[in-house]
Amino acid sequence: MLTLFFLVGCGAKKKRTYSKTRTVTVEASPEEPIPEKKSKKELRKNAEAERIISTAMTFSGTRYKFGGTTRKGMDCSGLVFVSLKENDIEFPRVSYQMAERGKRIKVAQVEKGDLLFFKTGKSGKRINHVGLVVDVKRNEIKFIHATTSRGVIVSSLREGYWNHAFVKAMRIL
Repeated sequence: MLTLFFLVGCGAKKKRTYSKTRTVTVEASPEEPIPEKKSKKELRKNAEAERIISTAMTFSGTRYKFGGTTRKGMDCSGLVFVSLKENDIEFPRVSYQMAERGKRIKVAQVEKGDLLFFKTGKSGKRINHVGLVVDVKRNEIKFIHATTSRGVIVSSLREGYWNHAFVKAMRIL
């Protein structure tokens, strides 16, 4: 009887293959922009805007009252006037006069604390409504204002009525 022994090593010789270098690309998410460093002046302005917005938000749900400036009743310019005054900013009391103050900006440049002005009257001859920008995310601008039907609420500039009545945005801070 003939026995054959084959010695097989467990360390088989590896065949080396060389391929192209793999490149992995990672794209940044459009939802998470890289935060920019802000100057002390910008940080102060943002803090001031947040305080004004916070003041205005305390009036949410307050019923509408023409000429009103209290929690018993508020109109749109009264809301902005009181929110600014409580944060030591003197400003006109009526919307069409408010619209003459500050720096006009494009909608794409709107930030928290800016003012939006509207013509909602049937004649549409002059500005008669104002709102305070409380949030800007992507292409949506939200603002607090006082409406005759629902009192002090937050609305979106995307809403058809407000988008149609929009006249201009002004930076006051």
